[in-house]
This record gives sequence, structure tokens and C-alpha cells, in this order.
Amino acid sequence: MLNLSKLATAVALVVAGTAALAGEVEVLHWWTSGGEAKSVGELKKIMQSKGHTWKDFAVAGGGGDNAMTVLKSRVVSGNPPAAAQIKGPGIQEWAAEGVLANLDSVAAAEKWDSLLPKVVADVMKYKGNYVAAPVNVHRVNWMWANEAVLKKAGVKAVPKTWPEFFAAADKVKKIGLIPVAHGGQNWQDFTTFEDVVLGVGGAKFYSDALVKLDQKALTSDTMKKSLETFRKIKSYTDPASPGRDWNLATAMVIQEKAAFQFMGDWAKGEFTAAGKVPGKDYICAAAPGTDKAYTFNVDSFAMFKLKDPTAQKAQADLAAAIMGTEFQEIFNLNKGSIPVRLGMDMAKFDDCAKASAKDFVDTAKINGLLPSIAHGMAVRPAAEGAIKDAVSQFWNDDKISVADGVKNIAKAAATK
Repeated sequence: MLNLSKLATAVALVVAGTAALAGEVEVLHWWTSGGEAKSVGELKKIMQSKGHTWKDFAVAGGGGDNAMTVLKSRVVSGNPPAAAQIKGPGIQEWAAEGVLANLDSVAAAEKWDSLLPKVVADVMKYKGNYVAAPVNVHRVNWMWANEAVLKKAGVKAVPKTWPEFFAAADKVKKIGLIPVAHGGQNWQDFTTFEDVVLGVGGAKFYSDALVKLDQKALTSDTMKKSLETFRKIKSYTDPASPGRDWNLATAMVIQEKAAFQFMGDWAKGEFTAAGKVPGKDYICAAAPGTDKAYTFNVDSFAMFKLKDPTAQKAQADLAAAIMGTEFQEIFNLNKGSIPVRLGMDMAKFDDCAKASAKDFVDTAKINGLLPSIAHGMAVRPAAEGAIKDAVSQFWNDDKISVADGVKNIAKAAATK
């Protein structure tokens, strides 16, 4: 005879077991437009396929500033999301508050230490423990060029040094076009500045000056030469550049109004949207003097401590999914960045992405893989903001001497 009480108990256990595997995962991010939103949708699908409930916590605008304000209030009230989009030293600042979860069990099971360059893995850790999962890699030290403009100007080869660059810029100027498309916003000035410091001084100098904030490096003749080069670049921009958005500067290169732009690989999305093909219509090359180095900007999700075991399981699955091959490919094809996970099949990616992926691996072997100071990866936010302001003041005011520019940047670097 069928024992109904035993059957009921068995069914209850199965149901309980299934429920224990499924949980809600709330994710705070500011990817709300175009390819980014599409990519987040793919991550949602992956989580739903594992039986979890996805709760989208998107906060648009402000490049993440608005999101951080909301996040702080949630954490203070004891109700953090499972994951939040945080990057660089900001991860360690949150971890120091004791609010981030330990992801070592997921990282060990998924072999993250062997799938990430050490310099990137270290950013994801606090006191040796993983607390965040990286999503992608943007290369910052790209120089974009319009093939037709260079041909028209008689520039036969992509400049690889700053002297070669200025010689090419003179030829572009001579035919009445703009040599350098630039948007006069402080982060754009800072992006160009870090390219120059890296190109003039090399990887070790960049690390000493803009990662370690070493005063000796910051006040050196190499920094002086960097500022001289930086100021010279400004003389090749157009008078309408102040306040211009980066994508409008990219459009100038696409439309054959300008020859070059210094910008991270998110600029590639603009070329792609305009139907342009790398190697045919436009060139992506390392900024002058930086071909043996790679400044990176890595987006990542920090994971917060949760009390509910089902939510913890969903969070662990989210971390694994973020580093999984499926999401790494889909997300980065949409975003214009490259997978942070090493050893990925790059067959679906374009030539610029393939070159970026190769350089990402090669530069890591020679200590040339470096965090971008201009994009929040290298130093604490207070020092970064102060240096950024000093760099923009120098860029915008020709009356500030090179010597004073060096002093101002060194002083800014000491900001606590």
C-alpha cells in the first residue's frame, strides 16, 4: 500500500531542494543604452536558465556617480544588492568597510587565477581574497586614424614615435584638416596625458609616476618632457574642442575632418556603427611610443555580503557566469572591449579586438600591462581627481609654465 505520508515527505524534500538552488540576484549597474543593455540582458538569461530570479537595479547617468550614491544608501541601511558595478581601487575601499563577500570558493572552482593576468586579478582581490568578478578589458592607449586623410596628407606610415606623430600632424595641417580630434573635457585631457607619459617615459616610469605616485618621478625631467609633448599636441587641435563629447571627436575622424584621436577602444563602436572597417577605412594603433605597453580599464562587479543562503548561491552563480566563456564573448562583442578571460576564441572579433587581445597577453609578460589612471584603475579617487584637475588646468591655460605644471601635478598627487 502506498504510504502517502512518506510520499508527501519525499515531495517536500524535492521541492525544498529545488528552492534551495534558486534565489534572487539583484544587480546594480549603469549599462542602460544600446549594446550594453543588450549584454546585461544576456547575463539575465544565463541566470534565469539556472533557475534564479534576476532583479535589475539600473541607475542611468553620471558615469556611475548616481549609482554610487544609491549604493551607499542601500549598504548603510543594511540592504545591499547582490552585486554592484565597481572598479579599480574603489573595490578595495568597499572591501575595507567589511561589506564585500569572499568569492574564493567560486574563483578556485572556476580557476580564475590561471584565467586572469596577475595585475588584473590583484585588482579583484582584497587582502588576497577575491571580492569582485571582472567583466571585460578596455585598452585605453589606442590612437585612431582615418586612412583617407593620411593618404591625402601624404602620410605613408602610422606614426610610432612622438616626433613621427608631429611630422604627420604638420602634413595634415598643411592640407587644411584638423590633425587631432579632441573633446575638451577633463577626462579626455587626462586620457591623452596618460598616453603621453607612457609614450615619453615608458612602462616603468608610468608606473612610478601615475600608479605609485612617486614624487621623484612626478618632478623629474621625464615628466617635464611629457608636459612639453602634451602641450604640443594641443596646438594641433581645433578651437571648437572645449566641451566637445568624445563621440563627436570620433565622428570628426570618421567624417574625414580630422586625422587622429587618442581614445580607448569604446571609440571603435562609433566606427562600427558608421559601417567603417578596421584596416580599410580606419586604423587602430597604439599611441606613439606605447606599442610595448597596454593601459587597461576593467569593468567589474563587486559582490556584497548577503544573509539568505539562496541569494548567496545565486550570487556565486552570477560570479561564475560573468567569467564564463558565453557571457565574456557576447558582452564584449557588443561593448567593443575584449574578454578579460585569457584563452578565449577570438574568431568572431574584429582585427582591432584581436590585436588588443594579443597585446593584453604579451604586455603582461614584460610588465607592460598597466592600470589606467584616467579611468579609475590606478590610484584612490581623491588623488585621481586632483591630478585630473591639474592636468586640465595646464591643458587649458597656456600661461601655466611647464615647470609650474609639473609642480601642480606633483602636489595634486599628494592629496589624501
